[in-house]
Amino acid sequence: MPEQLLSCTELPPKVNSFGVWKLEKGPLKYPLPLLQMQILAILAVIHTLHFVLKHLGLPMLISEIAAGLLLGGSALGNISAYSEMFLNVESQNIIGTLSIFGYTLFMFLIGVKMDMGMISNTGKKALAVGILALLGPLIVGMAVALICLKFWAKEATNLTYIAAVHSLTPFPVIACLLSELKILNSELGRLALSSAIVSDLFSLFLTIVSVVVRTREGAPWHTSVVTVVSPVVFVLVVVYILRPAMFWVVAQTPEGRAVKNVYIYAIILGLLFCGIFSDFFGQYVIFGAFIFGLAVPDGPPLGSALVEKLDSMVSLVLMPIFMATCAMRANVIDVFRKGDKETVANTFIILATLIAKIGACVAPLLYCKMPCNDALALSLIMSAKGTVNMATQSVLRDSGVVDDEIFGLMVIATTLNAAIVPFLVRKLYDPSRKYAGYQTRNIMHCKPNAELRILACVHEQEGVTSIINLLNASNPTRDNPISIYVLHLIELVGRATPIFISHDMQKRTVSNHSYSENVILALNRYQRNNGGAALTHVFTAISPHKLMHEDICTLALNKLALFMIIPFHRKWNIGGSIESDEQRIRNLNCSVLDMAPCSVGILVDRAQLGRSASQSFYIALIFLGGNDDREGLAYAKRMASGPNVNLTIAHFLPMDDENTNEWENILDDEALKDIKHSNLGFEQVNYLQRVVKDGPETALIVRSMTSQYDLIIVGRRHGVESPLTSGLTEWSEFPELGALGDLLAASDLDSNASVLVVQQQRKL
Repeated sequence: MPEQLLSCTELPPKVNSFGVWKLEKGPLKYPLPLLQMQILAILAVIHTLHFVLKHLGLPMLISEIAAGLLLGGSALGNISAYSEMFLNVESQNIIGTLSIFGYTLFMFLIGVKMDMGMISNTGKKALAVGILALLGPLIVGMAVALICLKFWAKEATNLTYIAAVHSLTPFPVIACLLSELKILNSELGRLALSSAIVSDLFSLFLTIVSVVVRTREGAPWHTSVVTVVSPVVFVLVVVYILRPAMFWVVAQTPEGRAVKNVYIYAIILGLLFCGIFSDFFGQYVIFGAFIFGLAVPDGPPLGSALVEKLDSMVSLVLMPIFMATCAMRANVIDVFRKGDKETVANTFIILATLIAKIGACVAPLLYCKMPCNDALALSLIMSAKGTVNMATQSVLRDSGVVDDEIFGLMVIATTLNAAIVPFLVRKLYDPSRKYAGYQTRNIMHCKPNAELRILACVHEQEGVTSIINLLNASNPTRDNPISIYVLHLIELVGRATPIFISHDMQKRTVSNHSYSENVILALNRYQRNNGGAALTHVFTAISPHKLMHEDICTLALNKLALFMIIPFHRKWNIGGSIESDEQRIRNLNCSVLDMAPCSVGILVDRAQLGRSASQSFYIALIFLGGNDDREGLAYAKRMASGPNVNLTIAHFLPMDDENTNEWENILDDEALKDIKHSNLGFEQVNYLQRVVKDGPETALIVRSMTSQYDLIIVGRRHGVESPLTSGLTEWSEFPELGALGDLLAASDLDSNASVLVVQQQRKL
C-alpha cells in the first residue's frame, strides 16, 4: 500500500514568495515558484534529451520517460537535499493534480478526434484483428498468471491485473505511432486505426464491467446498482441528448465561419462536469471526459475549433509533464536489486502477452493473404505501448494494486517497447515501395487514340478552374478520350483518422459535411460540355499535409494514371500579383516528385489561362532534349490536335555539342521527326530552332517569348547538366521546377503565361 504521510498546512496559505531577501524561507519553499521551477526543469530536460535521442530515431515519448526517471527516484531523487526541495509532498500533490488534469484534456481531445463512422465501416479483417488483439493476450496472460499463482509466486496477487493492462491496445497510442512513422493514411495505417478503435472500445466495455464487479464485492446492493446503472445512463445521455446538441451547434454555425465562443465555453464546462460525474460514481476521471469527447462531431467546424484551442497546450506542455511525473514515481534500480519471484513472474506475463498479441494479430492477416512483412509490421503496431499504458500503470501503482518495484518493471517494459517497435516497423514496412516504376506509365508511350488518364490535385475548390482550363487545351475527343480523376486535398484538423471519399460511390461522413461540392459541380458541367470525350471522377482526401503524397500516389497507382497535375505552391490573382505562398504545398510537391508512379506536371497558374477573348490557346514548348522534354512534347502533340490550339515548339541547340549525349540526341531527333518534316498534320504547329552558347542566352530568349503565349511547357530536367542551362541552376529559387521552370515562375517576371513543368515517370 502507498505510504501514509502527515502534512501540515500554513493558514492562510501563501502561494507566492516574498523574495530572496527573506532568508528564513527561500522562494522555492512556496507552491507557485516551486511549481514553475518543476515545470521549467521537466520541459528543459525533456527537450535537451530529445535533441540528442532524436538522432537515434527515438520518439519524444522516450525523452519524456527518461526525463522523469532522471528527475525522480531513479536518479536525482536519491539526493536528500534535492528530494526535500523538488519532490516534497505538497509540491507532488500540486503537480500531480495538474498532470492528471492535462491527461483528462488529452483523452477528451482523443474522443473529439475519433471518427465513430469508422466503426460502421470496419471490415471483417479490422474487426478480427481488433478483437483478437485484446482477447489473445488477455487469455494467454491470465493463464500464465494463474499458473504462476498456483505453482510458483503464490504471494503475487496482482498478476491478473498485469496481464489485463498489457493486453490493451489503446487507440491514442496507435494513432500517435502511425503519425510519427508517417504512415497514418497508408493502407496499413488505415487498417491499424480501424483495428485499434475496435479493440479500444471493446476494452473500455470490459473495463466498465470489471469496475462493476469489483464494486459489488462486499458492497451494499444499492451501491452495486448505482455503479452498474450510472455509466449506462451517462452513455445514453451522451448519445441521445448531448450529441444531437453538438450537431445543433454545427447547424447554427455558417459554413466557413468560426464557432461562437459561448458554445466552446459550454463544452468545456460540460467536460468538467463529466469529470466530476466519473469521480462520484466510481469511474476513473477520464471515462466521462473520453465519452463526452466522442459526442463532439470530429472535424470542422466544432471538433477542429476545440482542437485548435486546446491541443497545443495539452500536447506540448501538459502531456509531457504528465508522462514525466508518471516516470518520476518509478525507481528502476530497485527492480534489478529486488529480483524476487514476483518480479520474475511479472516479467513472464509481460513477455507472454506481447508474444500472444503479435501471434493473435498475425494469424488473421496471414489467413487474408497479407504479405508476411506487412502482417508482422501491423502486429507490432498493435502491440505498441505509450501514453495510455503509462497512465494505466500509474493508476495501478497509486491505488496499491502494484508496488513500486513492479511499477518500475512496467515502466522499463513500456520504454523498451516504445523504443524498439518503431525501429522494427520502419525496417519491415516501406509504403513507398509500391510506387516503384516497374511498369511504364507516361504519355510518351501511350498508344495512339488510347484513353489518357490524368490525376489532377486541388487544394481549394476554386482551384478546379485552372485544371479545367488546362484540360480544355488538352483537346479531349471521342477518338482521343480523357479520364480525369480530381483529388481534392483537405488538411486533417480536429480528427485523428484520415478520410478518403470516392464521390462516385456517394460515400458520406457521419457529420454529413459537404466536401468538394463546387468541384463536383464544375467537373459535371465540364463532362456534359465535352459530350462523352471526357469522363470525370472526384475524390476527397482529408489527411495531414506531410502525408498527403501517400493519398496522391496511391490514387494514381490504383487508377493507372499516366499523368499527374499538381498545383504550384504560389498563387497569382488576375492582376498578376502573388496572392498566396504556401510552403507546405511546396514540400508536398517535392514528395510527389520523388515518389510518383507516373509522369508529373507542376502547373504554375498565373490566372490567365483560358481567359483569352478569342477562346484560343497559344501554347509554347521549350525543347532542350531529354526524357522530361520528350514527355512534354508528347503532351503538346496531343494538345495540337485541337482546332483552338496554336502550338509553337522552340528547339534550343548548343553552339558547342561536344559534351552532349549522342544517344539522347538520337531519341530527341526521333521524337521531333514528324514536327520537323510537318508530318503531324496540323497547320497551327510552328517549329523554331535556336542555337545558343550558354544558359544566359537561353534565358534571354525564353523571357522574350513569355508575352506571346498563354501556356509554356518545359521539362524539369532535374540533375541534367547542359550548356543550354549553364549558370542558371546556381540562382534557382525553386529546384523542383528545374532551371527554365524556375525562370518562368519568378516573381519579377512580367508575364501572364502559365507554366507546366513536366517530369517523366522515373523508372528503377
